[in-house]
Amino acid sequence: MKITLKKITEQNKQECIALKVKPAQSEYIASNEDSLKEAQENEGIARPFAIYADDKMIGFTMFAWDEDNEDPEDKYWLWRFMIDKSLQGNGYGYFALKLLILKQIFLVSLE
Repeated sequence: MKITLKKITEQNKQECIALKVKPAQSEYIASNEDSLKEAQENEGIARPFAIYADDKMIGFTMFAWDEDNEDPEDKYWLWRFMIDKSLQGNGYGYFALKLLILKQIFLVSLE
């Protein structure tokens, strides 16, 4: 299994919006549709990505990168992170979060 992060495009946007968390979790996280709207409102800071396992979209994440923030410890943060309700409990979140952190630490560009 290969976990990757890919930019949200017009081609995969609706698939991303269709991903949902379990009903009991919905009060703790915004929908992906709302998150993508928020990303548009915060263009240049918000970085939304689809999470893939091999070629299947399994989740969504959005982090923020604020170059202008004077605090070097607060230039980036995890804004959203979710795995689709049908795929939770399989370790995808663990590996996706690990990948996201490594990408940030090494400032490697994401796909």
